[in-house]
Amino acid sequence: MESILYTENLTRKFKTGTTTVTALNAVNVQIEPGKLTMLRGRSGSGKTTLINLLGALDSPTEGKVFFEGKEISNWNDGQRGKLRRKKIGFIFQSVALISSMTAYENVEFALRIAGYPRSKRRARAEQCLELVGLGKRMKHRPIELSGGEQQRVAIARAIAHKPQIIFADEPTAELDSIMGLQIVKLFKELVAKENITIVMTTHDPSMMEVADKVYTLEDGVVVDE
Repeated sequence: MESILYTENLTRKFKTGTTTVTALNAVNVQIEPGKLTMLRGRSGSGKTTLINLLGALDSPTEGKVFFEGKEISNWNDGQRGKLRRKKIGFIFQSVALISSMTAYENVEFALRIAGYPRSKRRARAEQCLELVGLGKRMKHRPIELSGGEQQRVAIARAIAHKPQIIFADEPTAELDSIMGLQIVKLFKELVAKENITIVMTTHDPSMMEVADKVYTLEDGVVVDE
């Protein structure tokens, strides 16, 4: 199966004063379409740096990133921004919902930003909230929702504009293990129902058995897959 996303010797270095820190060193990964891929590793292993490079939020110091066969690592900010709006979705550890908006309004607002057709926004926002099991909670604001429900709103928001790939950075870190596993199982359902590719980072070993593929990072290097 052809990869939707792959890297060639991806390296990212950061300068702090006179010191250079290598966060990633010659990393090669292949992300297959319609699969749930996990990047595992302890804090500081480089997995968030990798997800930022894969998701076109950052540029590598050396090496290349290819998305749908095109090299995106040398694109400018405008090109990368357009790619993120159209084809990529993000889910963060802190759900980053707009507190004054209801669950429905948070999802609909994301569709507006993505330029989704106005006539189809309501139906799509409601469909996504139904998909994540929040059909009866869409008029509630974040403060009225549990942590797991807030994360589900964030997922609905991320999938709303029908991206090809979603990046989830430690999406279960602030949830208990039962709720965390429910979120990962939801990811698996979305991969099947929406034909989405999902890449998530985690340090929780209990999540691994649900993944289609796992890359383990240590000190900026892939040590196992």
